[in-house]
Amino acid sequence: MMETAYLKTPIGYAEFQGDMNGLASVTVFDEEKPIDIIPEALEDAVYQFTEYFEGKRRKFDLKLNPQGTDFQQKVWKALLGIPYGKTVSYLELSKKLGDVKAIRAVAAANGKNPLWIIVPCHRVIGSNGDLVGYAGGLYRKKWLLAHESPVKQQTLF
Repeated sequence: MMETAYLKTPIGYAEFQGDMNGLASVTVFDEEKPIDIIPEALEDAVYQFTEYFEGKRRKFDLKLNPQGTDFQQKVWKALLGIPYGKTVSYLELSKKLGDVKAIRAVAAANGKNPLWIIVPCHRVIGSNGDLVGYAGGLYRKKWLLAHESPVKQQTLF
């Protein structure tokens, strides 16, 4: 049976869904969600997310169980190879997957990624460096990339 947990993050409420077979989805909402008892199957995911937002975790170590087509699974697996603090373009990702012409299909699969942050679709940008397309909203993508940036913005005063 699929279980659910919520976590308040700096950019919204994260909803975790999964069971002992692994984490199936992580999505984000603007509206407040109830933060109740965390089911045992989701404790590690909530803990690792907390560490990520505290700046203490760069890589997740979780059993994942996202549902998608074979092609989507292939794209999501490729996304896992994008290092923390780095970005790639949709074109680079398509080339890595072996078909430069599949750029739209790769972008569509990226947009269907059910594992927000863990499968780092926020690290994929336009070929010209623009922050394009993000199901969670471009302001969240910008926040996540700044959070992962090795160069932190300093104040002038």
